[in-house]
Amino acid sequence: MAYPRSFIEEIKNRVSVSDIVGQKVKLTRRGREFVGLSPFKNERTPSFTVNDEKQFYHCFSTGKHGTVFDFLMETEGLGFPEAVERLAARAGIQVPAQDPRMVEKEEKNASLIDICEMASVYFKTRLGGAAGREAFDYLIKRGLDDTLIQSFGLGYAPGDRVGLVKHLRDQGVSYKDIIEAGLAVQPEGRSDLIDRFRNRVIFPITDSRDRVIAFGGRALEASVPAKYLNSPETPLFHKGRTLYNFAKARQSAFDTKTLLVVEGYMDVIGLARGGFNNAVASLGTAVTEEQISLLWRLVQEPVLCLDGDEAGLRAAYRVIDRALPLLKPGYSLRFAVLPQGKDPDDMVREGGADAFNNVLERANSLIDMLWERELAYAPYDTPERRAAFSDRLRKAVRQIEHIDVRKFYGEEIKKRLDALFAPANRSPQANGGQSYGSNYGGGYSRQRGGGKYYKFKSGASAEARRSALASGAVMLPPREAMILLAFIRHSSQLSGHLSQLEKLDFVTDDLKYLRDAIVDAISHNAPLDSGGLKGHLISIGYENLMTRLEQLPDARMLIFVRPESDPEDVVSGWLDAVELQHRLITLTVEKREAETDLAADTTQENFERLMAIENEISTLESKTLN
Repeated sequence: MAYPRSFIEEIKNRVSVSDIVGQKVKLTRRGREFVGLSPFKNERTPSFTVNDEKQFYHCFSTGKHGTVFDFLMETEGLGFPEAVERLAARAGIQVPAQDPRMVEKEEKNASLIDICEMASVYFKTRLGGAAGREAFDYLIKRGLDDTLIQSFGLGYAPGDRVGLVKHLRDQGVSYKDIIEAGLAVQPEGRSDLIDRFRNRVIFPITDSRDRVIAFGGRALEASVPAKYLNSPETPLFHKGRTLYNFAKARQSAFDTKTLLVVEGYMDVIGLARGGFNNAVASLGTAVTEEQISLLWRLVQEPVLCLDGDEAGLRAAYRVIDRALPLLKPGYSLRFAVLPQGKDPDDMVREGGADAFNNVLERANSLIDMLWERELAYAPYDTPERRAAFSDRLRKAVRQIEHIDVRKFYGEEIKKRLDALFAPANRSPQANGGQSYGSNYGGGYSRQRGGGKYYKFKSGASAEARRSALASGAVMLPPREAMILLAFIRHSSQLSGHLSQLEKLDFVTDDLKYLRDAIVDAISHNAPLDSGGLKGHLISIGYENLMTRLEQLPDARMLIFVRPESDPEDVVSGWLDAVELQHRLITLTVEKREAETDLAADTTQENFERLMAIENEISTLESKTLN
């Protein structure tokens, strides 16, 4: 929401920066300012200043600077509206009235939060009663005590089909609101409701303000199909935008400058038992883009703690692809891979905090995990396979939106490729003192040293020039072919969009090679006119492929491909085609993930997800040449 400037200024006038900062930093007055040790970096000499007259703080060691609102957002992971509400309450100022529709929505959400709180009290009460004995014993067997149970608000949902529904109805809650809060389901063809959670240990899920908005339930019966069950999507709860224990972990994450991301509720609680109060969980999903943004609100390099099995690594690899486009200076992810068959809870129970700290100390960077993923993907013992390996890495780097981060990733990947594929008679020291892998397989190790790196020659490979696609044995994918043909024909108009072409993926390897050749040519100041670029591509081995592109029937060509088209139509049409290509490639990846998930867990939710993706692909494909 947008707040009136006068309202924001009134808060700043009533709440001093030093009062808010002083709750976290020991400040000493020095003239007109306050000084203290930086809350953002461990230091011995104070470099952090607060000036109440100018209403800002400044950290000389990190360069961080801002208002009292910025300080709360930086140190507690609050969004701006939350910071405003917090400070308005401290100042004794009422937040201005919002748009009536927003007011209505917030009032509705507040009502649903009240209902979730009622349900939470109901579950906690049942855990402490005779009916919840089995659930309580389960938690004790897992190593929890009363303090942890109460701290995390754990509860028990009885096996009674209508226990919670009856409890809420007795307090005046309507059937509609019970359903909307995600607490009950209505069987088809019936008017009555059934509790969503039955005979399960209950884990309340809270929002960033620590208000209960949803629940997770762990089944006590082995025969139940779903071991863990979450609330459905509601006006309050969006699984992909929520992190379990986010509100409670916030302060510890700020104090330790570390945030741990684990898979499940018990992992978070188990780590808390071992003294790690800075852990959150992703609610059973691979970490989403929205969750990554939430993590970065607390720390710059959160650590994903992954089970050391195939499923854990598969989840890590998904996160890599989601994180790459979001990377920015200083912000990334690290990956701590646990021993096979162990989760964080197991490690803390069996080996204590030291055992888990040892794992954290060996956490890998994102680029290391990316490299390892591609090393393990397929053999690279032939020129063609090495080319594919290199192409996969370049494709990954092109996903990075920030130009500087993408540049440095590209340089690092090139160094590793040069070292890995260096001629056999060259020593690691001759390649910058680094060795990545051996015998074209396995992991890599770093060694100190310096020097130049071996460089491959650019241009079309022999494999590309001799490919079946170039020779005409394979049909050209129309959409991909037209995107490249349009760029070649209208290179002077489209050269300003070279970065979009560079980051664009293609299903067909040979067209990937052509894309790279175009990017390389224009990046090295090749002629931008169509004839000059075409001549260059022919000279480096793409004559047959260029002929095939030019032979595409005019009837199938969109307006942005035609040589005589207006420049504005060319640019807008080409960008639309690129956007469509991006979306279809993304959907293709999501489809593979959905197929894998469905094979592993044949739930209705997974089936519907796959069907939705396939339907969207079909719809977009029908637009490709229309």
